Amino acid sequence: MNVVETDRLSKRYGRVAALEDCSLALPEGQLIALVGPNGAGKSTLLNVVVGLATPTSGTVRVLGGVPAGSPAALDRIAFVAQDTPVYRRLSAADMIHLTRNLNHRFDEAYARHRLGELEIAPGRKAGSLSGGQRAQLALTLALARRPRLLVLDEPTAALDPLARHDFMAGVMTAMAEDGVSVLLSSHVLAELERIADHLVLIARGRVRLEGAVEALLGSHRLVTGAASGSPDPGWRVIRDVSAASQRQLLVTAPHDLAPRPGWDARPVSLEELAMAYLREDALSARTAPLESVR
Repeated sequence: MNVVETDRLSKRYGRVAALEDCSLALPEGQLIALVGPNGAGKSTLLNVVVGLATPTSGTVRVLGGVPAGSPAALDRIAFVAQDTPVYRRLSAADMIHLTRNLNHRFDEAYARHRLGELEIAPGRKAGSLSGGQRAQLALTLALARRPRLLVLDEPTAALDPLARHDFMAGVMTAMAEDGVSVLLSSHVLAELERIADHLVLIARGRVRLEGAVEALLGSHRLVTGAASGSPDPGWRVIRDVSAASQRQLLVTAPHDLAPRPGWDARPVSLEELAMAYLREDALSARTAPLESVR
């Protein structure tokens, strides 16, 4: 089953294109990383998936075919936005009470137990919590809804490394124990390489790369040789960078790639892969700009 399926999805705000011709099939039971620069359309895509925005054209279905934004979808999808919103004047206990009353499905015992494990006192006002504690409170409220899909829009962007690690540990625990699928937007590429199963790379409102992380890394190589050397005809060159006497290429090639004499090949990291595609897209945008919004 796919937790998200989009077919030729587009979203425009007036004359500005936020998403264009976006078709995706994202599998369940995985952590799906959504990557792209600011203004790429990532938040717009997430807002459409969770029902906070409606497409201009195309279709979006979730959880095996349920229309996005429908009551059936809303009941099984939880969303944590970038600023991990909580009411600062309310206590943790008040936030649990409020969230319970606003949702058909809410596991209050789980929420209280998880906050206890995190040593977040029920009477503490949300505004008095640290950034990491507020993020954990928002995550707890989302997980207590017992979702099948958890959507996270850069929830750790403002957190220090320790708080970010603890937050993601909570996400991974929910995946392992409850079978939650996760769609995560993030700029922390080094962290994603450790946890992501599936990658969606988006730039200027369009999907530039999508697939299982293991397969994508396995099909790409970084090849280095003399600046005067010629690439193998069997390589598909994604990015070509020359500096002084050296030339480095990101290529797609067979798993048993055997470079020509004078060339060296090595596996590529997720960060190197994403950055190469994004830099190549940015280079092409200089000659064919496409407006986009966050």
